[in-house]
Amino acid sequence: MMNIYSRPWGTLSSGETANLYTLVNDNGITVEITDFGGTIVSIKTADRNGKLTDICLGYDSLADYEQADGYLGALVGRVANRIAGASFELDGEIYHLYVNDGDNCLHGGKKSFSYVVWNAETATDTDKATLTLAYVSPDGEEGFPGNLTTKVTYTLDNDNALSIRYEASTDKACPLNLTNHAYFNLAGCASGTVFGQELWLDAESYLAGDKALIPVTVKPVDGTPFDFSTAKPIGRDFFANFDDLRVAGGYDHCFNFTNWKDCVSGGEVILRGVACDPVSGRKMEMYTNQPCVQFYSANFLKNPCFPLRGGKPQQTQTAFCLETQKMPDSIHHQGDTDFTDCVLRPGEVYDYTTVYKFSVI
Repeated sequence: MMNIYSRPWGTLSSGETANLYTLVNDNGITVEITDFGGTIVSIKTADRNGKLTDICLGYDSLADYEQADGYLGALVGRVANRIAGASFELDGEIYHLYVNDGDNCLHGGKKSFSYVVWNAETATDTDKATLTLAYVSPDGEEGFPGNLTTKVTYTLDNDNALSIRYEASTDKACPLNLTNHAYFNLAGCASGTVFGQELWLDAESYLAGDKALIPVTVKPVDGTPFDFSTAKPIGRDFFANFDDLRVAGGYDHCFNFTNWKDCVSGGEVILRGVACDPVSGRKMEMYTNQPCVQFYSANFLKNPCFPLRGGKPQQTQTAFCLETQKMPDSIHHQGDTDFTDCVLRPGEVYDYTTVYKFSVI
């Protein structure tokens, strides 16, 4: 029988109480999630010898999650990634957002979905444990239009799969792009760089950006360091003499899946990526019906004020993120068929799922 345990985790500066939920399956896999920011705090999976290790970077305390940057494990919204100029025009009206990344808006603004307490409900049955989080973002919050009703469902099953389903509806047209910002290291937290861990992505192209990492153009991955169509170590081409790598300090780019234009809300969830650590034997498969994934090699993970769990220092390239989503800044590419449509309108349903499935090789 699957289990979910919950306990109070602390009090925020607002006076609100946050809780920590632990999902456990029959194989001993455990996932810890807090209702503050819908944040994945910990994921413990077994290596090929059966040893359980935490493979998700995080902090020791709720206070660190409230104060630190980096969005470790957090739900991100309303709009993941960057919006150029921290403003956009939609249906003839201009909206101004919070500036928190150069001249741009990053990951939803100042407070965003990553820093609110979600309403939580739990359920278990013989083969899965479910944590459902709900939040209503009021019209005008962080500058975005529309009352947005959002539900995010985390499910851990006995196949060692962690599913994240994002559902939303609105009463006014608004841009929407939800994801989770978990940092993975399949060898275990604070175990060194992920350069030796291997990655395969079913991606045909990527978005090349400017110095502010705002996407400018779509480029094919073929023949570039961005080609992961055959599995390779993350570090193999990391230091290549290639402009699109240098501008981001490594990988921090949107990869567009093969036939990404066929991906739709509520569509089929299919295998799009596989990561593995040859040393520990841990393997993670990524299934989704999203059109893209932001592959990030933790190039900015270096804040000395917020050590990771156990007091370990932050270090660049010691984790990777696979943030399934729509294309960054696509609100500025409305009508451009080379970019995804990120606008949700009244009567439409936003329904996307990503599954991370854990096993060994």
